[in-house]
Amino acid sequence: CAMLGGCRRALPAALGRALRGRAAGPGGRAVSTSWFPVGTAFDAKQQQQQPLRGGAAGRDTGLFGVPELSCPEGFQEAQDKALQESEQLVQKACSIPPGPETVMIFDQLSDSLCRVADLADFVKVAHPDFAFREAAEEACRNIGTVVEKLNTDVELCQSLRRLLADETVMSSLDPETRRVAELFMFDFEISGIHLDEEKRKKAVDLNVRILDLCNEFLIGTHIPNKIDKHVLPEHIRYNFTAEGNYLQVAGLHADCPDDLVREAAYKIFLHSNAQQLARLEELLASRNSLAQLVGYDTFAHRALRGTMAKNPEAVRQFLEKLSEQLSKRTQKDFQMMTKMKMKLNPHNSMLMPWDHPYYSGVLRAERYNIDPGLYCPFFSLGACMEGLNSLFSQLLGISLYAEQTKRGEIWSEDVRKLAVVHETEGLLGYIYCDFFQRPDKPHQDCHFTVRGGRLKENGEYQLPVVVLMLSLPNSARGAPTLLSPGMMENLFHEMGHAMHSMLGRTRYQHVTGTRCPTDFAEVPSILMEYFANDYRVVNQFARHYKTGQPLPKNMVSRLCESKKVCAAADMQLQVFYAVLDQIYHGKHPLEKSTTEILKETQEKVYGLPYVPNTAWQLRFSHLVGYGAKYYSYLMSRAVASMVWKQCFAQNPFDRAMGERYRREMLAHGGGKEPMLMVQGMLQKSPSVEDFVDALVSDLDHDFETFIMDS
Repeated sequence: CAMLGGCRRALPAALGRALRGRAAGPGGRAVSTSWFPVGTAFDAKQQQQQPLRGGAAGRDTGLFGVPELSCPEGFQEAQDKALQESEQLVQKACSIPPGPETVMIFDQLSDSLCRVADLADFVKVAHPDFAFREAAEEACRNIGTVVEKLNTDVELCQSLRRLLADETVMSSLDPETRRVAELFMFDFEISGIHLDEEKRKKAVDLNVRILDLCNEFLIGTHIPNKIDKHVLPEHIRYNFTAEGNYLQVAGLHADCPDDLVREAAYKIFLHSNAQQLARLEELLASRNSLAQLVGYDTFAHRALRGTMAKNPEAVRQFLEKLSEQLSKRTQKDFQMMTKMKMKLNPHNSMLMPWDHPYYSGVLRAERYNIDPGLYCPFFSLGACMEGLNSLFSQLLGISLYAEQTKRGEIWSEDVRKLAVVHETEGLLGYIYCDFFQRPDKPHQDCHFTVRGGRLKENGEYQLPVVVLMLSLPNSARGAPTLLSPGMMENLFHEMGHAMHSMLGRTRYQHVTGTRCPTDFAEVPSILMEYFANDYRVVNQFARHYKTGQPLPKNMVSRLCESKKVCAAADMQLQVFYAVLDQIYHGKHPLEKSTTEILKETQEKVYGLPYVPNTAWQLRFSHLVGYGAKYYSYLMSRAVASMVWKQCFAQNPFDRAMGERYRREMLAHGGGKEPMLMVQGMLQKSPSVEDFVDALVSDLDHDFETFIMDS
């Protein structure tokens, strides 16, 4: 929802016992009797396949406690209610004199639409009931259309323009209110509010078409390809799903040890598709047309306004300098992979794109003897959640409590609801944890804002609500869910987003939590990965689920060092994706086809050969949500690296640094310029060279571990 822009993207044992009854809670407040220890909630998932602690009992409610959403038809009711409220707010905004109330009304308008659109955004991809998903999809489309019309409503814009033009009133506003007013105006401008009526209508039509193309392209990125089974050698057919005389290839099989299987999967899954290609070409052309219509040279210029990078030229400089620094390391990594391939497959030693993920993994396992199966028993889900709880308690004064749910509130019986409670400020918000695999659930780890926080008209604070979605395997009955090191790191990553949502307690929901520039939004989540890879943090919770034995320090050290094997090549691959994204969203018309650009960029930036008749870009789902912004992962990692090294590497539990982190980076959401937040935390203004150095220095091996292993 672009409205109006912001919508969419150790529990101490004694306290744990106290929670079973009524006890003094955080800040001396009474602890709810419906709260109980967070680790227990997730361990219990395996012991009883039903909602925990009365989850199926009590009165009926709707999804997330929204009364209308007890059935799919409720989306229409919620949508109608939001649209009716928005009409009243538009009339009010247009009739009052310019002042702080103008910004408040705009934020109410944004909130009324986002409360439906954001919730529907999650339900349309995750709800197990098709009728719910379909109703949510329709609501998203309808709200999106209304938003695009509001963003080109001249009278509504004029009410905001009068405020921005009144220097006396503007000077009296606090910085956050001024920024939010400017952000709302930015939403109008990028939607073409300054155009004549005919062009404004064209802008609305383009936005609606782009929304449809994004949905269609996203669906197309996941659709399997089929091939006549007789085309493949008989001895590898069992790796793919059979459908009569056809085999279905739904992924790259990147971890398969058989080179032929990986090659076949790569060539079949990435085979070009004319329909998907046409969607991508129309999407890129439509984005460019819209950008130029509203006054930007390219879509990238439009998308990067307000980000840390600010413009495509800065992104290009960052990626070029990073690629230059990675070059020699990447070539060395490719040489190591080639030698390993020659060792295991002497008849075919040329390194190909389908080899990179597999042989880098083989090298990691061989050099550091890393077997994920040796780590999993130490990472039960309940223990990992207690570890997060302990870290947040020490660093931020925050505890996580599981809370029982009402019937109809959750969409799957294994979803858990967490209350996020500060030791003096009390309840901050709710996290719904949708962690386990199920049919028709996307295999992706992500964070959804369901409701943004804001200060309401009556003085109360609207608590944020988010969903964390993972794809953890369902374990055997009676046993805890055991996480691989990668799953544990992903859990920490997504919880970083959740804490940003909980602690970005802004006055306006338009800029709450993760509603901030994309290249800043990933900083809190990536920073959590550094905590997840620090032995002092891991040692607080990693215990063997049977024996209680702590995870040995050398196992953590070896795991961390193993991640640096071929890490330069891995990062160079990310640079390639980011460069490709910039070219696609740069000057139009494109000089060549998207596939020819892919081939040229892959061989120039990445270094491994393009495979004829493949079109990887048609599986590049990030082109939808991260169009012109894929570089954000790298830039956010650079900032997170600097924050970790300067502020937390010496002591990951430093409460003073934790409070500074909250005050300077988390508390503002998108209500402050991102680079100003970074400067506040680091107490300096980082340069492009600083970003690059931070990323490259992370690739250096730890000398102590290296010597020990030697």
